[in-house]
Amino acid sequence: MGTYTYNKVTPELVEQLKEIVPGKVYTGEDINEDFSHDEMPIYGKRLPDVVVDVTTTEEVAKVVKLCYENSVPVIPRGAGTGLTGAAVPVTDGVLINMAKMNKILEYDMENLVVRVEAGVLLNDLAQDAESKGLLYPPDPGEKFATLGGNVATNAGGMRAVKYGCTRDYVRAMKVVLPTGEVVTLGGKVSKTSTGYSLLNLMIGSEGTLGIITELTLKLIPKPKETISLIIPYENLNDCISTVPKFFLNHLQPQALEFMEKEIVEASENYLGKSVFPKEVEGQ
Repeated sequence: MGTYTYNKVTPELVEQLKEIVPGKVYTGEDINEDFSHDEMPIYGKRLPDVVVDVTTTEEVAKVVKLCYENSVPVIPRGAGTGLTGAAVPVTDGVLINMAKMNKILEYDMENLVVRVEAGVLLNDLAQDAESKGLLYPPDPGEKFATLGGNVATNAGGMRAVKYGCTRDYVRAMKVVLPTGEVVTLGGKVSKTSTGYSLLNLMIGSEGTLGIITELTLKLIPKPKETISLIIPYENLNDCISTVPKFFLNHLQPQALEFMEKEIVEASENYLGKSVFPKEVEGQ
């Protein structure tokens, strides 16, 4: 496979970007160093030529269309908490900062869905939904990632054992394609089975097929109670073999986490306090 050759960002292109999003285009020393990397150091650091703060789908579409017509690379970026290197501008170009598209637009209580912009943080939606007696089940480890990033990577988390991954809660999305065309995929109802599932194609595509700007996400009623259990085991085999027994006995734990003894002891040493029992039934 050959390497694609991009064009450099020109002063003329920068001026055109400023016409599209006045006052929200940054170059040179005005670019924050945070835009040079994500949370995985192995991918290195590199600043983009331009950073553009966007607040609407229309702005994203116009920026992408301009870059497409000039063969300039585009890098969509949410909160920068990813571990895949997708937000690192290794080919320079124009970085589109989605962080300001952070509005929770509306709840549909009849269909149990919420419509959000892609820059909304997972933690913000979780808290807002909880205040309405609802739960957004996907629970990746990074709570301050954007929902657009979660969908682009099909993030999972410990609650996937009961509820599934992010993919299972995306009903619809608005996407800007590489040409700048805007498309809407899916719908707010659960049965949208006609034709190709382009919605599922986009989920987990890590920004390679388009930029997600808006999402319609499925919610469920918030559980009435949450109870945590600590179960010690003498050996690994007994521990792992218990997992299917939970489900075979009609138990559906919201989350399961396995921790080895060494990790437990290391965490206790770090915290400076004992958290887990050292003896169970005299053993």
